[in-house]
Amino acid sequence: MIPRSNRSGRLVAWLLFLPLLTAVADKPNLIFFLADDLGYSDIACYGATKVKTPHLDQLAKEGIRFTDFHSAASICSPSRAAFLTGGYPQRAGLYMGINPIRKAHWFLGLHPDEITIAEQCRQAGYKTFMVGKWHLGTEPEFLPRNQGFDHYYGMPCNFAHSPRFFDDGKQVFAKTPLARLTELYTKRVTKIIRENAEKPFFLYYAHNYPHTPFKAGKQFTGTSKDGVRGDVIQELDWSIGQMMKALEDAGVADNTIVVFTSDNGPTKNQYAKPFRGTKYVTLEGGHRVPFIFHWPARIKEGSVSAAKIHAMDLFPTFSEVAGATLPKGRVYDGESLLPMLEGRGLQRSPDEPFFYYNCENLQAVRIGDWKIHLPRQQNQLPFWDKGKNFTRLKEPILYNLRDDQGESRDVAQANPEVVQRALRLAGAMRKELGEFMERGKAQRPTGSISPKAPVISHEKDWGLVPPAVVEALNTERSKRHPGWKAKTLRPK
Repeated sequence: MIPRSNRSGRLVAWLLFLPLLTAVADKPNLIFFLADDLGYSDIACYGATKVKTPHLDQLAKEGIRFTDFHSAASICSPSRAAFLTGGYPQRAGLYMGINPIRKAHWFLGLHPDEITIAEQCRQAGYKTFMVGKWHLGTEPEFLPRNQGFDHYYGMPCNFAHSPRFFDDGKQVFAKTPLARLTELYTKRVTKIIRENAEKPFFLYYAHNYPHTPFKAGKQFTGTSKDGVRGDVIQELDWSIGQMMKALEDAGVADNTIVVFTSDNGPTKNQYAKPFRGTKYVTLEGGHRVPFIFHWPARIKEGSVSAAKIHAMDLFPTFSEVAGATLPKGRVYDGESLLPMLEGRGLQRSPDEPFFYYNCENLQAVRIGDWKIHLPRQQNQLPFWDKGKNFTRLKEPILYNLRDDQGESRDVAQANPEVVQRALRLAGAMRKELGEFMERGKAQRPTGSISPKAPVISHEKDWGLVPPAVVEALNTERSKRHPGWKAKTLRPK
């Protein structure tokens, strides 16, 4: 039996602690679902006609569907870095796609000193989980459990780069069974929800599909009118449905925020309509993707918003909702969407510029409805861009996206003042975040570990190992292997 005096003391302590428990319990759960290479018109509520996505359509019907949302890059790794850190990926020194097959890539990743959404949520009392594709470095220093996640279940990168599958560091598959991938992810996601319904959690669910290679589960094979790609999108939609059912069954659906989007555009333009362009390029089709925000407890259902928002807004939004203050000493390129979601509007001006980088090359600037594509040379382009159309430009090209979503009518000569303003903004941003062969004053170090041998970049890799990365490599080498140096050879 507890003495009365001790019981009184414990009662006082409990009463003092009760508001904190209530505050934590009232915090909404946070789920961020990131598809891979899913285009603007890839799901029915955004115009798809060959696939059926009833669960995503319902999510949009009950929440807000945005029509002018932009990823921060048109390839995987930098786009993911921006979502998780709240800044253009150039700030984190991570602006190339990390491909472990390339010798210049296997030792690069998101720097452990970067502050992620997961770290923000964890310090605000959340349990943090990641399920799916990481693609921000495959070495232990860079993996999710060193970036704020309590648990990680999935693949460190794309199947073609490394087919391995892990559960908290333990290898589950040496070669992931692609036809079972959505099933595996869905079982783990619903398990997380069931077991953590009593306390707030942040779940980052980053599916590999519809990035290639893909295979649909047996029950979904042949169910769409768009081949295997359509089948895996319909299975992805099923996974969303299972996730939402798990939230309902756990009694937490109303107070759970679910955000759905894609890391970049699709590999074929037909899936990006009405926009032009695909993954890898800075036309709208490479950056503008679906974005759905669902929060029944706080948001009016059935809304469609044309507000210009982007990937960097997620970090401050989730931070504010979780009750975490933004870390000092960092520049954030986004703002919390909470005021807008509650009907109070965005704080930033509609004319605040948005910058379209491709690797380290600033290629376009958006100001309001205006979008300017900047001059660039062939040798400034990353390898993935060199075979594409619309790459080398001698003069700026200006489009008005309000009247010309397909970016087909150049109006630069009729609007010289807009062109000059955009060029000034581009010049200022290049000084801040860098440009081809030039380090920006606001760039933080690229995450790197010392490789086993010096790396010499050749023409095929040019643009993927820029000076900022070489500097990071030399710093690490000097610590671990005095006398080692990396050098980058400029192609002739």
